[in-house]
Formats: sequence, structure tokens, C-alpha cells
Amino acid sequence: MQLLSGDARRAVFAPLDDGALRSEAVVRRVGSAIALGLLGDGEQLPAEADLATMLNVSTVTLREALSDLRKLGLVETRRGRGGGSFVRSRDDALAELADTRLAQLGTTDLRELGDVHGAVAAAAAGLAADRASRAEIARLRDILDRLARTDSMTGQRRVEGRYYIEVAAAAQSVRLTMQEMELHLELGQLPWPPAHEPGRRELIVASHRAVVDAIADRDPARARRLAGEHTDLRTRWQVDLHLRRVLAPAGPLRQEVS
Repeated sequence: MQLLSGDARRAVFAPLDDGALRSEAVVRRVGSAIALGLLGDGEQLPAEADLATMLNVSTVTLREALSDLRKLGLVETRRGRGGGSFVRSRDDALAELADTRLAQLGTTDLRELGDVHGAVAAAAAGLAADRASRAEIARLRDILDRLARTDSMTGQRRVEGRYYIEVAAAAQSVRLTMQEMELHLELGQLPWPPAHEPGRRELIVASHRAVVDAIADRDPARARRLAGEHTDLRTRWQVDLHLRRVLAPAGPLRQEVS
């Protein structure tokens, strides 16, 4: 399922402004893009010099990041004719990366990230209720059907990211769509809400369906409210995961990967 692939690629390869620890920022950006499916398994990355220029990092920094991605098993580098760096989408490596990223962020970071996402998602849902075409609403329902059928953690994260991007696209707002893409390049590396709790995926899908129903009913206020409530709930899940990790440092908190 390809959605807005041209704009998504521009977000993936946009210049970094993370300041310190630039190689880690490259690893996070590429890892999130793989987790969201914006970079496909087997896809060749741009040449090192070109990619370094796109991301606004030095070639030394880029090579360090590619080395870390190879160690994680998310990138394979081939030498010789037809060589280069190629994406490898591995659920176990993505889960490890998500666990590491969750440990790096504090509860304040998670809440602020959730606040920004909540504002963008709510605005997009409200505008979509005014502007979405029947075809766009049907596409949103199709995405949620796919989410309900997807079993793997990486697949669930990927499909849900596409759902949020499509809501913003249905709002007929290029800026909101790009903001959702950029947010999900960061959110995409965090663990998906705990899968081991009974009924959790069903609750997520039902929550999104309620938003789409509000969009179809042309009810902007309800669409905004429901979208905001869902992102608030997601933020509480992420904070809970983080706190459980802090309180149990002896063993890393890992989610099931099916």
C-alpha cells in the first residue's frame, strides 16, 4: 500500500537539525522510516555522498550511522558493481531500536511529543470532516480494515502511521500532511501500544473507526475530540511503558513480536 510516497520520501531525507549526536539522529530517522514502511525491504539507499548532503551531515557521520544500522541488521552494504547500502526490514531489530529509544526519552519528552501529535491529528480530523471526499473516506476505512488484520507489531505500527497521514491528506492540507509524516518519523521508532494486553489492538481500531465515522458524518467537532482523546491515550501508554522500564532496570521491557 503506497500512500503519498513522493512527499514521504522528502520527509525521510529532509535535513537533520538535531545538533549533537548526529549519527544517532540518522539511525533514528532511517529506523523510523523502515518501521513505517516509507523505506521498503530491499530498497537501495542513495549513495553515501548524496545521502550525507540530503541529511546535512558529514560523510564520516553518515558512515558511522550506516555502521550502526548494519550492526542492528537494518542495512546491508554490498561492495563492487551494483553495490551500495540496502534496507533490511527486521521486526526483532526494529523492536530493539524502539526499546532503546523509549529508554532515551523522559516522561516530559513523551508528553510533549504526544501533545504536538494530538494537536496535529485533531486539526487534521476536524478539517477532513469538512473536506474529505467519499473516496478518501473509503480509503481510510480500508486502511483500518488492514490494521485489524495485521498481526506483526511492525506491520501494525506501519499501517497506523499510514492512517494518520491519510487523514491529514483528506484534510486537503499539505502542511498538516508533512507534519504528520515528520511526527511519525519520530513516533514510528517508539514501541506500539502494548500488544500483550487483551483487546488492545481492537480498542485502537475501534477508536480510529469512531474518528472516521465522525468524518463521514461531517461532524468536525466530534472528529477533533475523538482524535485528540486517542492520542492522549497513546501518550499515557507510552509513559506507562517508560515508567515500567525505569522501575524494572534489570530486564529490558520488550514487546511481543509476531
